Amino acid sequence: MQRPRPDSAPPRGPSTWTLTDGHAGNVRQAHALATALGEPFRAWTLAPRAPWRWFAPRVLPGCAHAFGRSFRKATATPPSLAIGCGRQSALATRLLRSRGARAVQILDPRIDTRHWDLVVAPEHDGLRGQNVVTMIGSLNPVDDLWLAAGRHAFPDLGALPGPRTTLLVGGASAHARFDDETYDALLQRVERIARDEGGSVLATTSRRTPAHVGAALRDRLRGIPGVIWTDGADGPNPYAGLLAWADRIVCTADSVNMLSEACATWAPVFVAGHARVEGRPRRFVDTLLRTGRARALDDAVARFAVTPLRETARVAAEVRQRLAS
Repeated sequence: MQRPRPDSAPPRGPSTWTLTDGHAGNVRQAHALATALGEPFRAWTLAPRAPWRWFAPRVLPGCAHAFGRSFRKATATPPSLAIGCGRQSALATRLLRSRGARAVQILDPRIDTRHWDLVVAPEHDGLRGQNVVTMIGSLNPVDDLWLAAGRHAFPDLGALPGPRTTLLVGGASAHARFDDETYDALLQRVERIARDEGGSVLATTSRRTPAHVGAALRDRLRGIPGVIWTDGADGPNPYAGLLAWADRIVCTADSVNMLSEACATWAPVFVAGHARVEGRPRRFVDTLLRTGRARALDDAVARFAVTPLRETARVAAEVRQRLAS
C-alpha cells in the first residue's frame, strides 16, 4: 500500500496530491482513490481562510492566498493529478487545475462540475454529468489484502468464540434521528444474539456516538466474550480487525462510510435504525437492502451469501481510463 509523503517532502516523479480538510471520512476517500490508482501521493490537509472558506469552491479575488503561504508556494510546481474530497478542498483542486494539474473531486462540489476534469459522487446524491463518475456508497480501502492485514494485526480477535458479531455504532446526525430508544433496541438485540448463540461481540463506537451509549454498551455486554473500543484509552484502534474477523456485521444506518466499509467485506451485513434515517443516507441504505447486500436487523440474523461491494477499484479504473482519453 502506498503511503502519503509528509507535507515537507517535495513531489517526485509523476506526482499525485490528495487535498482534504482533515475530516476522517474525506481523508479516507481521497487516500483510497490515490492508493487504488497506484501512484505515491503527497497528502495535504488544508484550512482555508476567511472569506474564501465561506464561499468555497467558488473563486473569489485573491483566492490563491486562501490556503496559506506554503500551499501557494507549492502550486508553482503543481502535481500531475490533484484529488480532493470535500467542499473546502474543491477550491484547491480548482486552483491546481488552473495551473495545469488534472483535477478529480470526490463528492458533489455543489457547483457546475465543468470546473474539474472528473467528479466522483455517490449515486444517492443524484449528481449526473458527462464528467461525473458515480459509485454506490463511498470510497474506502477495504479489499482482500486490507482484510488480511487486519487479521494479521489483531490475531487475538480470531481466537474469540464464534460466531463473531461485529457491531459498528454511529450516532445522530442531520439525517439520522437516533434517540435512546434506538440505541436500547440495538444493544438489547445484539446482547440477545450473543447470549443465545454463545459467540462473541466485537464492538466499536464512532465520534458521533454519545458517551452514555458507550457506557451502556459496556454494561450490556458485560460477561460476553469480545472487545469494545470507544477511544484511545482502550488501546490501538482494532477497526480493521473487527471487520476482518467478523462472521456478521451489525451497523447503524447513519454512516455511509461505515456501511460501505462493512459491505466491502465477505460478512453479511445487518442494518440497524434505518427507519429513523432519511435523505441521501436513507437512499443508500435502501439500495443495499434492495440489492440484497445488506438486510434489516430483525429477528432473523442467519448468515447469507454475499458479494463484497468493492467500488474503489472500479472507480479507480474508470478514472484512469477517462483521464488517459
